[in-house]
Amino acid sequence: MAVELREHFRQALPKSGFCSLRAEHQQDEVIQVRQGVLQPIRTFEDEGAMVTRIEGGGLGYAATSDLAASGLREAIDRASRWAAATAGRSVFDFSKVAMPHPKGEYETPVAQPWDGVALADKIDFVRRECERLKVDDRIADWEAGVWYSKTTTRYYTNEGGEARRVIHRMYPFMRATAAEGDRSQSRGFGGNPGGVTVQGGLEVLEWCGWTQAAPQLAAEALELLAAPNCPTEKMDLLLDSDQMYLQIHESIGHPLELDRILGDERNYAGTSFVKLEDIGSFRYGSDLLNIVFDPTDPHAFASYDFDDDGVKAEKLYIIEKGILKRALGSLISQTRAGVPGVANSRADGWRRPPIDRMANINLEAGDATLEAMIGAVERGIFMKSNNSWSIDDSRNKFQFGCEYGRLIENGKLTTVVRNPNYRGISSAFWNNLKRVGGRSTVRHMGAVNCGKGEPNQTMRVGHVTPPALFAQVEVFGGV
Repeated sequence: MAVELREHFRQALPKSGFCSLRAEHQQDEVIQVRQGVLQPIRTFEDEGAMVTRIEGGGLGYAATSDLAASGLREAIDRASRWAAATAGRSVFDFSKVAMPHPKGEYETPVAQPWDGVALADKIDFVRRECERLKVDDRIADWEAGVWYSKTTTRYYTNEGGEARRVIHRMYPFMRATAAEGDRSQSRGFGGNPGGVTVQGGLEVLEWCGWTQAAPQLAAEALELLAAPNCPTEKMDLLLDSDQMYLQIHESIGHPLELDRILGDERNYAGTSFVKLEDIGSFRYGSDLLNIVFDPTDPHAFASYDFDDDGVKAEKLYIIEKGILKRALGSLISQTRAGVPGVANSRADGWRRPPIDRMANINLEAGDATLEAMIGAVERGIFMKSNNSWSIDDSRNKFQFGCEYGRLIENGKLTTVVRNPNYRGISSAFWNNLKRVGGRSTVRHMGAVNCGKGEPNQTMRVGHVTPPALFAQVEVFGGV
């Protein structure tokens, strides 16, 4: 099939300009057990291709599910017509972009393949973890599940580019809800809207902690039933990795996407408080803030070798010692804006053209243990697992709620509190960063449904991060 696809593309190539074909085949399966009852197995399979054409300064796309020679020829013709229609009418002359012609292969390292284990055995495995959540009659609802996804991408260009990648992703989830009287409290594995997300096979479920999580989650849900509401005051804030990932995602990842900075997303996903002239000099946070774009980690959720425009992916500092070094801009955006960027041209499937998207946006580890960070706090709070989030259109003013909070007094964890929330302003918040967890505290997290673009694209994004401590943050209780 791959040889036929390549030859069909070669036969249909235009005589001038740039042309590429990105063909994708995606397979998903979700196993979920709720209250001991197996839910319907959800499966998904999809296949198609996107053609990109640059000709005469114009840019055109066309998608097709017909991968025969006639289908690809028709898609190339449509993309060529769009390129001709946009030539001289776009905000940018796309002929200025030196599109790459990559060669290579990449596949997620897998020790225990998903398809190598019988479905019945995987169901029993998930069922056992679900049963471990029911530790008390007050656990009113409980569930566990695993979402597996495999995406195979083939990329060809008119000048001999030929790349193939196979990505295996695992998203394990788990939740326990305790109820008593008119009060209910939930604890989940990793938080919302994503959590612990990894690339790999079944072997990563133990490595990421999912197989050990049930008893603690259930115990914490029960603790929260009797817990007082979170106090309202300004105090030090220690965020666990399963909240840090979303803080990074919303207040660093999105505002640094270059198409937002250029204003392309303002009608839908919003703009950014960051300006083009800030790149290279703006103090985004304290000296402890080191953020990297790193699609090279074999277990991170959004790792890859080439982006969807064929640009080689490499680890690069976005923010180093608090100073903004580069934007999250793809090759086209970099060329258009004249600023350094990264290989982050990404689409959520064959039906969509790639746009500037986060991949793995990670906080580099510091040197502190969790115990040392707790011990450094006179009055503060430790928060786990995202429960709610809100941030303005420029990704500046934000408010987050967490599932679980515990006060820190005189260097020790004390009272458990429910409905903990905090608020801040992005740059001011990151400038109050005062301790960062060491390598042993790092966890692989990510978002599974990051929305952006018109038409909308739902992207999978990784964030590898340790816990971190912030000084004097506005904390308050919810309802």
